[in-house]
Amino acid sequence: MKTSLAFLLAAFLCVFFPFEGKNQNSGQSTPPVNNTPVDSTPRDGVYDKMAITQQDPIPYPYLREADIVWTKRIWRMVDLREKINQPFYFPEKPRKDYRSFAQLLWDNVMDHTISGVYNANKNDRFTVPITLTEILDQSESIDSNLVTVDSAGIDIKTWVVTHNKFSPSDVKKFMIKEDWYFDRQRSVFEVRILGICPITKKRVKGIDQGDNYLFWIYFPECRKVFSQYEVFNLKNGVAGRLTYDDVFMKRMFSSYVVKEENVYDREIADYAKGIETLLEAEKAKSHLYEFEQNLWEY
Repeated sequence: MKTSLAFLLAAFLCVFFPFEGKNQNSGQSTPPVNNTPVDSTPRDGVYDKMAITQQDPIPYPYLREADIVWTKRIWRMVDLREKINQPFYFPEKPRKDYRSFAQLLWDNVMDHTISGVYNANKNDRFTVPITLTEILDQSESIDSNLVTVDSAGIDIKTWVVTHNKFSPSDVKKFMIKEDWYFDRQRSVFEVRILGICPITKKRVKGIDQGDNYLFWIYFPECRKVFSQYEVFNLKNGVAGRLTYDDVFMKRMFSSYVVKEENVYDREIADYAKGIETLLEAEKAKSHLYEFEQNLWEY
């Protein structure tokens, strides 16, 4: 009997007089002490973004030479002024979560994170490496302006030469080198990007001298870097979690063909002019589409 009364008394005290370890105002336990220093800035969002920094690119499937029965090499130009390609160009100044594709390439090439960099003026076969000094010299543009200088009351006109350093916003387009192939082992018609070359305008004395091919990067070696940088998703905002590797692998960009492998090793612009250039580019796209459709019977 005494044992039962003691048990009831203990239960009564637990219910009406909670322990001091509880927060009596909120009815919740006191949070555990965390000795890790907390960032003083508030979180800019409703959750901590960690998925991008923790993911790796999906590896390529293994290809056997005997299984590749058809290939076609294509060179494409991606114009960043097109609306669908604007996520490559913006933001013009780096932000915490986003940076332009040209800024990404430049930063990682300068700190040697991307090591497979090759001279674009020699060839596009990734055989001639390029040094950082050569990249800096090639990326600078020389401009000159005619100014009037007052010397002893006499106006003298002279040319003032200025050296403009590279700015990522100067990259308005880049070239893609890719291989299309049919794998009979898996019965798939696929494409793999081999290299990317950023392009600026070459200016001398204020006059455009054509395109300036900065350098080639070997795409398969850069996928790990591209998978760590987020791209603004035009359809789903920050929740989309798109990376540059995703954009290239899912072909989420617009481009036009500038060269198709041929025995003369010439670009379309070398034998077609004006509207014929666009027609030849569309013909090259149609060849790929028709080949894929003719592989199957319905």
